[in-house]
Amino acid sequence: MKITEQIKEPIRFEMELFEKKFHLSMSSRVALLNRITYYIVNRKGKQMRPMFVFLVAKMVNNGQVNERTYRGASVIELIHTATLVHDDVVDDSNKRRGFFSINALWKNKIAVLVGDFLLSKGLLLSIDNGDFDLLRIISVAVREMSEGELLQIEKARRLDITEDVYYEIIRQKTATLIAACCALGAKAVLEESDNSKVEDMRRFGEYIGMAFQIKDDLFDYTDDAIGKPTGIDIKEQKMTLPLIYVLNNSTEKEKSWLINSVKNHNKDKKRVKEVINFVKEKNGLQYAEQVMKEYQQKALDIIKNYPESEYKKALILMVNYVIDRKI
Repeated sequence: MKITEQIKEPIRFEMELFEKKFHLSMSSRVALLNRITYYIVNRKGKQMRPMFVFLVAKMVNNGQVNERTYRGASVIELIHTATLVHDDVVDDSNKRRGFFSINALWKNKIAVLVGDFLLSKGLLLSIDNGDFDLLRIISVAVREMSEGELLQIEKARRLDITEDVYYEIIRQKTATLIAACCALGAKAVLEESDNSKVEDMRRFGEYIGMAFQIKDDLFDYTDDAIGKPTGIDIKEQKMTLPLIYVLNNSTEKEKSWLINSVKNHNKDKKRVKEVINFVKEKNGLQYAEQVMKEYQQKALDIIKNYPESEYKKALILMVNYVIDRKI
């Protein structure tokens, strides 16, 4: 059994029911919209975000979920899908998970409107059911994701990202959404007095998200990743942890060569390969792996005192999968 199937096993029933509810939550009276949302639903990814919602809810609440859990999972997936549709427009990307993106098939104008539609569906699902506490968690995540993207764009222009700024960018861009999933899972089933547990789960998700993004950045330096071509971050002038570490631990001459390479020679395949080899030689990958494993351990430490259960085991599997995955 594949690792993702093992993780999903304790919440198989919930995930099947969620799929139906999620599909319904996308429905519209406009035939074109229904055609596009049907296309989206049938090309779903691993669905890690709803999996986090259900596993956390069941771990903190003796294996029980409620309608709020399903709504929380649907809202997070609606809003996440909206951001992906908009991202493909922003990045001018024609593919998403090996399939044509919405903007490639239906053009940018329709893709932006579909993203807006999904966003509004998510907001209304919470408002119509009075889930304002869940809506707050999600709204903070959307704000932070936007800020993180803009911070990265601002810094990429000058290539002056410090390690602390890098952590802030990935916390906002990636970790904040996984943190929201875990906080949502807990908030949906716990009493108001259990807010410290909700905060614990938020931090748990944040640490996993940090490890997840560092793993993604490491793929840029390896040939075994199927997810994206080697060197793509350098070509896009994205400053990631291996490169930042090496920049901070190089001579002025080496630093100048690196910055010049990323800034002015990022389309030159030979030069990009030289940068990748230099980062490897200077232990940039080892350092990033070490930091990634520290975040992994912080996440595991948060849930170690919860009673043993199949949900806790699945979450531990999920944390380990995040850093062991090949794509």
